[in-house]
Amino acid sequence: MKAVIITVGNEILKGRTVNTNTAHIGSFLTHMGYDVLRNLVVKDDPDEIGWAFETALSVSDLVVSSGGLGPTFDDMTVPSFAKHFNIDLVANQEALSFLRHKYQEQNLQVTPERLKMAMLPAGSIAVKNNVGSAPGVFMELRGKKILILPGVPAEMKDILANASSLIGKGDLFYYEETLHLEGVMESSLAPFVSELMKKYSGKVYIKSHPLGMENNNPRLDVEVSSTGINKKEVEDAVKNAIGEIRDHWKERIGK
Repeated sequence: MKAVIITVGNEILKGRTVNTNTAHIGSFLTHMGYDVLRNLVVKDDPDEIGWAFETALSVSDLVVSSGGLGPTFDDMTVPSFAKHFNIDLVANQEALSFLRHKYQEQNLQVTPERLKMAMLPAGSIAVKNNVGSAPGVFMELRGKKILILPGVPAEMKDILANASSLIGKGDLFYYEETLHLEGVMESSLAPFVSELMKKYSGKVYIKSHPLGMENNNPRLDVEVSSTGINKKEVEDAVKNAIGEIRDHWKERIGK
C-alpha cells in the first residue's frame, strides 16, 4: 500500500521552519508497512492545498498532511480540502466537546476562532489531541484514507499515534540495520556496495552516511534496509548483507 505526505505552510517553503514533520511521518508510515512515495510541500493557499490532496489521492492509498489546523486566518487546510472535494463543513460534536473542555479548564472563552477548529468535513472523524487544541481529522474518500494533522510537531506526533488504528497496517514489512565503520572512506566502500546491490537484485537498499571528512578520520554509518511481503525474508536479507559488509571491512583492515 502506498502513502503520500503533504506539508502545508508558507514558513516551510521560505525556510523559516525546518520540516521535521515529514521525517517523523515518513518513518512512522514506513514502519507501519506503507510504501511512502513522495512528500508534497505547498503554501497556505486553497488552490495549492486542493491540488496537493488531489494529486496525492491519485497515486496512493493513504494521504497524511500536517499544518494549517489552528484558529488563525491562514490555517486553511480543512476548509480548502472540503471545498476542493465539495464536502460540507459541519460542527463535529466530539470536537466541540473536546474544545470546550480544553478551554474551560483554562478559564478561556470559546471564541468563533476557537470553534473554527471543530468545523470538520461531513463524515469525518475527530482524532483526539492530548497535547494541544485542534483535533486531527480522519476520513475515507474514493476508497482512500486521509489523515489531516496540525503542524506543531508535538501535537502532530500525538494525533498520529492516536490515529494508528484508523490508518491500519500496510501490506509490507520493513526492516533496517545500521553498521558503523571506522577508518573507511565512502569512496573506497562504494564499489563493494554497488556489487552487493547487484547481487541482492533489489532485495536490499544500502545507503552510506559519512560522519567524518573523506580524507581525515573517515567514518561511515552504512544503513541496510529491505521491504517485502515476507517478514523473515526481509530480515534475513538485511542481516546477510550486513554480514557481508562487515566481513569485507574486516578483510580491508586486516582483522
